[in-house]
Amino acid sequence: MITVIEQAVQARLVATAPKVDTVPVTFCYDRSDPFAVRMAFPAPATLEGVEVSWTFSRELLESGLRRPSGCGDVRVRPYDADRTTVEFHAPEGVAIVLMVTAELHRFLERASTIVPPGLEHLYLDMDQSLADLMRGSC
Repeated sequence: MITVIEQAVQARLVATAPKVDTVPVTFCYDRSDPFAVRMAFPAPATLEGVEVSWTFSRELLESGLRRPSGCGDVRVRPYDADRTTVEFHAPEGVAIVLMVTAELHRFLERASTIVPPGLEHLYLDMDQSLADLMRGSC
Protein backbone atom coordinates (compact mmCIF):
# COMPACT_ATOMS: atom_id res chain seq x y z
CA MET A 1 0.00 0.00 0.00
CA ILE A 2 1.34 3.41 -0.95
CA THR A 3 1.74 5.74 2.03
CA VAL A 4 3.80 8.57 0.50
CA ILE A 5 3.48 10.33 -2.83
CA GLU A 6 5.79 12.82 -4.45
CA GLN A 7 5.12 14.88 -7.53
CA ALA A 8 7.48 17.14 -9.44
CA VAL A 9 5.93 20.43 -10.53
CA GLN A 10 7.44 23.23 -12.58
CA ALA A 11 7.17 26.57 -10.81
CA ARG A 12 8.01 30.07 -11.92
CA LEU A 13 9.67 32.39 -9.44
CA VAL A 14 7.95 35.74 -9.74
CA ALA A 15 10.36 38.67 -9.53
CA THR A 16 10.49 42.31 -10.49
CA ALA A 17 13.15 41.58 -13.11
CA PRO A 18 11.91 40.79 -16.63
CA LYS A 19 13.38 37.27 -16.60
CA VAL A 20 11.29 34.80 -14.64
CA ASP A 21 13.11 31.60 -13.72
CA THR A 22 11.49 28.17 -13.83
CA VAL A 23 12.47 25.78 -11.06
CA PRO A 24 11.46 22.18 -10.44
CA VAL A 25 9.78 21.86 -7.06
CA THR A 26 8.58 18.67 -5.42
CA PHE A 27 5.31 18.27 -3.56
CA CYS A 28 5.15 15.47 -1.03
CA TYR A 29 2.24 13.98 0.90
CA ASP A 30 2.86 11.43 3.65
CA ARG A 31 0.05 9.49 5.30
CA SER A 32 1.92 9.64 8.62
CA ASP A 33 1.37 13.44 8.63
CA PRO A 34 -2.12 13.47 7.07
CA PHE A 35 -2.98 17.15 7.46
CA ALA A 36 0.19 18.45 5.78
CA VAL A 37 1.84 18.78 2.39
CA ARG A 38 5.50 19.56 1.86
CA MET A 39 6.89 21.66 -0.97
CA ALA A 40 10.63 21.32 -1.54
CA PHE A 41 12.79 23.74 -3.51
CA PRO A 42 16.09 22.45 -4.91
CA ALA A 43 19.37 23.93 -3.68
CA PRO A 44 20.06 26.06 -6.81
CA ALA A 45 16.75 27.89 -6.31
CA THR A 46 17.46 29.00 -2.73
CA LEU A 47 19.54 31.78 -1.23
CA GLU A 48 21.27 29.34 1.13
CA GLY A 49 22.28 26.92 -1.63
CA VAL A 50 20.60 24.00 0.16
CA GLU A 51 17.23 22.36 -0.40
CA VAL A 52 14.49 24.24 1.43
CA SER A 53 11.12 22.69 2.32
CA TRP A 54 7.95 24.39 3.45
CA THR A 55 5.24 22.39 5.19
CA PHE A 56 1.68 23.66 5.24
CA SER A 57 -1.83 22.29 5.41
CA ARG A 58 -3.36 20.29 2.60
CA GLU A 59 -6.58 22.20 3.27
CA LEU A 60 -4.79 25.51 2.59
CA LEU A 61 -3.59 24.25 -0.79
CA GLU A 62 -7.04 22.93 -1.66
CA SER A 63 -8.89 26.12 -0.73
CA GLY A 64 -6.25 28.33 -2.34
CA LEU A 65 -6.99 26.83 -5.73
CA ARG A 66 -10.48 28.38 -5.55
CA ARG A 67 -10.02 31.58 -3.54
CA PRO A 68 -7.29 33.53 -1.70
CA SER A 69 -6.38 31.54 1.42
CA GLY A 70 -3.94 31.86 4.27
CA CYS A 71 -2.83 34.79 6.36
CA GLY A 72 0.47 33.57 7.80
CA ASP A 73 3.76 32.40 6.34
CA VAL A 74 2.13 30.59 3.42
CA ARG A 75 -0.63 32.04 1.25
CA VAL A 76 -2.26 30.44 -1.78
CA ARG A 77 -4.52 32.10 -4.35
CA PRO A 78 -5.69 31.71 -7.92
CA TYR A 79 -3.67 33.81 -10.37
CA ASP A 80 -5.88 33.26 -13.40
CA ALA A 81 -8.00 30.43 -14.82
CA ASP A 82 -5.00 28.13 -15.29
CA ARG A 83 -2.40 29.11 -12.69
CA THR A 84 -2.08 29.37 -8.91
CA THR A 85 0.22 31.55 -6.82
CA VAL A 86 1.88 30.33 -3.62
CA GLU A 87 3.54 32.99 -1.45
CA PHE A 88 6.11 32.19 1.23
CA HIS A 89 6.74 34.89 3.84
CA ALA A 90 9.97 34.67 5.85
CA PRO A 91 12.17 37.14 7.73
CA GLU A 92 14.48 37.19 4.69
CA GLY A 93 11.67 38.28 2.39
CA VAL A 94 8.82 36.96 0.31
CA ALA A 95 9.04 34.31 -2.40
CA ILE A 96 6.19 34.08 -4.87
CA VAL A 97 5.86 31.07 -7.14
CA LEU A 98 3.41 30.48 -9.94
CA MET A 99 2.28 26.97 -10.86
CA VAL A 100 -0.14 25.30 -13.25
CA THR A 101 -3.35 24.68 -11.30
CA ALA A 102 -4.03 21.37 -13.07
CA GLU A 103 -0.74 19.96 -11.70
CA LEU A 104 -1.77 20.94 -8.16
CA HIS A 105 -5.20 19.35 -8.65
CA ARG A 106 -3.49 16.16 -9.84
CA PHE A 107 -1.26 16.12 -6.75
CA LEU A 108 -4.25 16.63 -4.42
CA GLU A 109 -6.21 13.89 -6.18
CA ARG A 110 -3.30 11.49 -5.68
CA ALA A 111 -3.06 12.52 -2.01
CA SER A 112 -6.79 11.88 -1.55
CA THR A 113 -6.30 8.26 -2.65
CA ILE A 114 -3.95 7.78 0.30
CA VAL A 115 -6.02 9.73 2.86
CA PRO A 116 -9.45 11.02 1.84
CA PRO A 117 -10.05 14.65 2.87
CA GLY A 118 -12.01 14.80 6.11
CA LEU A 119 -10.65 11.46 7.34
CA GLU A 120 -7.15 12.63 8.28
CA HIS A 121 -7.83 12.10 11.99
CA LEU A 122 -8.13 8.35 11.37
CA TYR A 123 -4.48 8.22 10.27
CA LEU A 124 -2.91 10.04 13.21
CA ASP A 125 -0.76 8.04 15.59
CA MET A 126 -1.53 10.00 18.76
CA ASP A 127 0.51 7.69 21.00
CA GLN A 128 3.62 8.18 18.90
CA SER A 129 3.02 11.94 18.62
CA LEU A 130 2.71 12.27 22.40
CA ALA A 131 5.81 10.14 22.94
CA ASP A 132 7.77 12.35 20.53
CA LEU A 133 6.48 15.47 22.26
CA MET A 134 7.35 14.20 25.75
CA ARG A 135 10.75 12.75 24.84
CA GLY A 136 13.43 14.32 26.97
CA SER A 137 11.03 16.17 29.25
CA CYS A 138 11.63 13.92 32.27
